[in-house]
Amino acid sequence: MARQLGAKVDGATVVAPRRRLRRIIATLVPHLLLALVAFLFLWPFYWMTTTGFKSIEEILSPNIIWFPGVWRWSNFGDVLNYPGFPFLRYMVNSFVYAGSVTIGTVLSCSFVGYGFARLRFPGRNILFAFTIATMMIPTVVTFIPTYVLFRYFHLLGTYAPLILPSFFGNAFFIFMLRQFFMGLPWELSEAAKVDGAGEFRIFWKIMLPLVRPALIVVAVFSFVWTWQEFFQPLIYLSDPDTYPLSLGLFAFQGERTTDWQLLMAAGTLTTLPLVVLFFAAQRYFLQGITMTGLKG
Repeated sequence: MARQLGAKVDGATVVAPRRRLRRIIATLVPHLLLALVAFLFLWPFYWMTTTGFKSIEEILSPNIIWFPGVWRWSNFGDVLNYPGFPFLRYMVNSFVYAGSVTIGTVLSCSFVGYGFARLRFPGRNILFAFTIATMMIPTVVTFIPTYVLFRYFHLLGTYAPLILPSFFGNAFFIFMLRQFFMGLPWELSEAAKVDGAGEFRIFWKIMLPLVRPALIVVAVFSFVWTWQEFFQPLIYLSDPDTYPLSLGLFAFQGERTTDWQLLMAAGTLTTLPLVVLFFAAQRYFLQGITMTGLKG
């Protein structure tokens, strides 16, 4: 009997450390993988930022220089004051462009998503299916008809072709918001109707505040995608004074192909607003992604 108890105790003392080791490994391995992925994503940004502080000799050195010998803040000043490259004007243009598109996208997609989710009308599901099907149409297919349409209205060379389409909705964001609106309790709408509220008031006063995290997700995605947009400004804008940063950097690169430190400094300044935006909206952004996934 004593031998059996001793064998059980010895077995338990051996199994317990093994279980702890398995738990540690199960916790450690995912964190290591996440750290590796984060490193792969952050490495280009780190190299661009540090290169913006280096001299041209350090950049062209055959040896890898991880940190600048002297942090040259003057590179950023040279970018801001470089003749023929109005960086601040390009940044203002980008803020106006991306901000207007973001406002139009959030407003239009929230209206349409609410209609598909909360309003009952004939052919609703068929119309929603057609809306989702537009995501499979390549942009190049609709580009020429859209270009001809804006040329007919004499809007080429302005921001109207870049901003106006955002006020007619985006199928991807409409789908996201529809899924979120569908997860809200119907009792809220019914109680508001009993109190005499109309459909627009229910949407504006009750539903929109409840989907604020999802709206922030749409706003962040829309702003980032628009901030990085290059093709459409290249096609529709002709005056250099109206260029956004994406197009202005391309023109600057064509003029200063050898001043890599200035190019990297300009790239860092261009990326900085996106970093600030993400950290400012991080809490709502992550909450919106999580809740949208649960409701979808």
